[in-house]
Amino acid sequence: MRKKILLLGSGELGKEFVIACQRLGQYVIAVDSYAGAPAMQVAHEFEVINMLDGAELDHIVAKHQPDLIVPEIEAIRTERFYDYEKQGIQVVPSAKAANFTMNRKAIRDLAAIEVGVRTATYRYATSLDELKAGVAETGIPCVVKPLMSSSGKGQSVIKTEADIEKAWNYAMEGSRGDLKEVIVEGFIDFNYEITLLTVTQKDGPTLFCSPIGHRQERGDYQESWQPMPMNSEHLKEAQEMAEKVTHALGGAGIWGVEFFITKEGAYFSELSPRPHDTGMVTLAGTQNFSEFELHARAVLGLPIPEVKLLRNGASAVILADKESNDTPVFSGLNEAAAVPNSDFKIFGKPTTRPYRRMAVALTYGSENVTELVEKAKIVARIIKVN
Repeated sequence: MRKKILLLGSGELGKEFVIACQRLGQYVIAVDSYAGAPAMQVAHEFEVINMLDGAELDHIVAKHQPDLIVPEIEAIRTERFYDYEKQGIQVVPSAKAANFTMNRKAIRDLAAIEVGVRTATYRYATSLDELKAGVAETGIPCVVKPLMSSSGKGQSVIKTEADIEKAWNYAMEGSRGDLKEVIVEGFIDFNYEITLLTVTQKDGPTLFCSPIGHRQERGDYQESWQPMPMNSEHLKEAQEMAEKVTHALGGAGIWGVEFFITKEGAYFSELSPRPHDTGMVTLAGTQNFSEFELHARAVLGLPIPEVKLLRNGASAVILADKESNDTPVFSGLNEAAAVPNSDFKIFGKPTTRPYRRMAVALTYGSENVTELVEKAKIVARIIKVN
C-alpha cells in the first residue's frame, strides 16, 4: 500500500512525520518556501514554491499526482483543496478541516456557533477602529491574534487602552498570507492550558492521548509535559468537546486541540489538524506511538487499537539568539548526551534568527512532570546554537 504523499510545509514537525511515513514504506515529496527545510532532508523529493500562490500549488499537484496531500502549516491557499478532493486526492484530514482550521475565524465560529462548545467571548476586526470596538465588547484585559498565523506570531495581551494600537500593529506584522484580520478574545481566568492530542480514524473510534501541559512565552511554547495532572471531569469535558469539533470537520489524522482549564471546567481555544508543537514531548517515548506515528497511521487508514501512556516526559525548546545565514553550529552536545534519561533532537534548519526553534530537549522517567521539566530545561541550556 505504498502511497505518494505531498507534504505542504517542511518544518520540524513535518520532518518527524516524514520519518514516520518512511518507516511505513511511503513515498514523500516535501514542499516549502525555502530550500533545505528540515523535512526535505529526509523526503524522497522536494519542491520550493510559494504555497499562497494557487497556480504554483496547482502545478506541483498536477506534476506529482499524489495520493494524499498533508498540510503542515497555515500559509497555504487551502481553498484549492476542495478541487483536489474532487480529483480523488485525499486531503488530510479533509479539505473542509484544512480550510477551516487554517483560519481562526472559521474554526472559532464552527466551535462556538455550529457545534456549541464553550469558548471565550470574541469579536473580529479588520481595522484599528474595529479592534477598539471589539475591545470595548470583550473588555480589558483581552488577547489579540491574527486570524492566520502560527506558533503564537502576532499574538499579544491588551492590558490598557494604550496597548490597543500596539497590539494591532504587532498582529499585522505576525499575520501570515494576505488575510489582514484579527480576533480579539475576552481574557479567561484559567488555571492552566492543555493540548489534547485527538486521533480520528477512517474505521475506528476517536482516541485521545494523555493531556499535555505547556508554558508559553511570546505566544510560543517553551516547555511541555505529559501527562498534565488534572481533574478527571474537566478532562472528560475536554474530550467530549474535542470529539464534537473534529467530527464536525471530518477526516482522519491527529489534531492538536487546545483548551483553557478553569475552576468551572474546559474552554475550547484552538485546533490544529496535524501534529502539535507541544506534542514533541511524545518523542520522549511517553506513548506507545509518538504523535507523528499516530498521524501517519491514521491518514494511511491503518488501525490504531489504543494509545497508551508508558511513562512521564517533558520537552524544552532550544532557541537561536541571533540572525545568521551561516549553517548553525551546535555545542554542548557531549555534556547534554551525558544527562541520564534525556535526549535531544536537532531540527536541521539552515539559518537562524532570534527565538527561532532549532532543537528540542527531552526527558523521561518515573519522576513527576515538574522535575522532568526542570531537567529538560537544564539539557536545553547546555546546548548552544552558534
